[in-house]
Amino acid sequence: MDASRIRNFSIVAHIDHGKSTLADQLLLQTGAITQREFRDQVLDDLDIERDRGITVKARSVALTHEFDGQQFELNLIDTPGHVDFHYEVSRSLAACEGALLLVDAFQGVQAQSVANAYAALEANLEIIPVVNKIDLPVTRIDEVLAEIETMLGLDPADALLVSAKAGIGIDEVFEAIRERVPPPKGQPDKPLRALVFDSKYDSYRGVIIYLRVMEGTIRKGDMIGFMRNGGQHEVLELGQFRPEMTQCDQLAPGQVGYLVTRIKELGGVGVGETVTGATTPAQEPLPGYQEPQQMVYCGMYPTQATDFETLREELQKLSLNDSSFTFQPETSEALGFGFRCGFLGMLHMEIIQQRLEGEAGIELVQTAPNVTYQVLRRDGEIVRVDNPQELPDGGVIEELREPIARANFILPAENIGTIMTLCEDRRGTYKNTEYLGPQRAQVIYELPLAEIVYDLHDKLKSATRGYGTLDYDTIGFRDADLVRLDILVKERRVDALSTIVHRSQAERRGRSLVKRLKQEIAKHQFEIPLQAAIGTRVIARETIPAMRKNVTAKCYGGDITRKRKLWANQRAGKKRMKQFGEVEIPQKAFLSVLDSSGDH
Repeated sequence: MDASRIRNFSIVAHIDHGKSTLADQLLLQTGAITQREFRDQVLDDLDIERDRGITVKARSVALTHEFDGQQFELNLIDTPGHVDFHYEVSRSLAACEGALLLVDAFQGVQAQSVANAYAALEANLEIIPVVNKIDLPVTRIDEVLAEIETMLGLDPADALLVSAKAGIGIDEVFEAIRERVPPPKGQPDKPLRALVFDSKYDSYRGVIIYLRVMEGTIRKGDMIGFMRNGGQHEVLELGQFRPEMTQCDQLAPGQVGYLVTRIKELGGVGVGETVTGATTPAQEPLPGYQEPQQMVYCGMYPTQATDFETLREELQKLSLNDSSFTFQPETSEALGFGFRCGFLGMLHMEIIQQRLEGEAGIELVQTAPNVTYQVLRRDGEIVRVDNPQELPDGGVIEELREPIARANFILPAENIGTIMTLCEDRRGTYKNTEYLGPQRAQVIYELPLAEIVYDLHDKLKSATRGYGTLDYDTIGFRDADLVRLDILVKERRVDALSTIVHRSQAERRGRSLVKRLKQEIAKHQFEIPLQAAIGTRVIARETIPAMRKNVTAKCYGGDITRKRKLWANQRAGKKRMKQFGEVEIPQKAFLSVLDSSGDH
């Protein structure tokens, strides 16, 4: 295929603005799928994507579009819309020359629309604004066009009006892609350079590498090398996604596809790697990607100790397919052997947990998540802490710093006061308010990341009846008065329940936490004291009373000394149990640390 007839583009939008539906419609119109095969979210092939109705993984597909007797190859990369998967979006944009920026005809420009537009501008892509869902009974098309101009700086005259569901305006979308997205640059006779933008593990074929050819040509049977990891491999299979894997003989500059070699090791290929020819290698690798910064960490432990190695293998497969997810082994007194896992956000964590339980069938116990902190020691060394257990003693800490995020809220003007109160309660610093029209406003706050990731999104949706949206970006670390809050069950510290909190909230948090644990932990044959402590100082306590059997049920009347003897025996037995008994803590108790509804 001549490079002048290739177009690489991405679809970016806020969550639920119709990306996957538009992708389906483009596949249908180009004959990649038939009307009979047509189903919602063709590219969302993970079970969890179908269950939750969201896109989690970026997917690519090559479409053949005929115009004036000429065949064009359109490489579409569908992307997620949730803020946690922004890294997936940035990877997809690096493999494109243009982007369709989708905006809902009623909801208008939302927080992720703005974030994705800026990401596309930074990648120097041609942005085509598309107003979707124009067939809705209620739309605000003129206002939405005005928002596209004021908030994104794009010419509303260039915007396309479409309905992906009804198939309205799809021909104009194809025309805009042909006319406005520039063809890829790159010479087919230069040394091969191809960007690895994703990979996955197949049990039969090993690692399948997804790549975009920038320069040169790659053919089946060629010997290739990796410019960062090294090593030489033969190309056993080469192909494109149409949308299923379809083999081909070669990929030229601008084309997107996959290749299979004999790589069986899960860590063999990194995302952002440059593929080159083994005999005539390129001089310089491609820039690749900025390393993602995991900001939320939690422990994942198999409920059956025998599943430890199985869990390790499944985590390796997931980390190959999702480079923004990391893990390393750790041990816990309460839970045994497991892994400390790093995520971009709370939804990312939920998705990984559900994929492990649903696809791999592993039962997990998950500890309370926490964000990454920075410790400036008195000797000047700066240490990253992603586990409350690793927090050094107070005597060696000069500063304990927490991550700060710049949060961008887009919401109805009438809800500004509610959101400002919500942010002030979470130690936010007010920055700016901008009115986007008579009904909508943009409010910017700087907030501790820990206050955002747990439940701020849910609180925002409740306060604005679903109309408010949030996008955030970590901007650095700041010194704060933080302490480690420990939970003691039967006078033993449960490391998996420890959290780092602000000193001003510690007492309130500790009290509500032991109250919730009292509800979650079942009664045992002995009394269980629950305590919240900072260092050696206990700040809250609750007691779970012992389960009591009526040992005098069969004593009808008679001498009271008989009953007293039975009660004394019962007390002595409970005392022995208290000494040696183990307390069973259910999974729900570990997650109750997250629920801050009773804290405020």
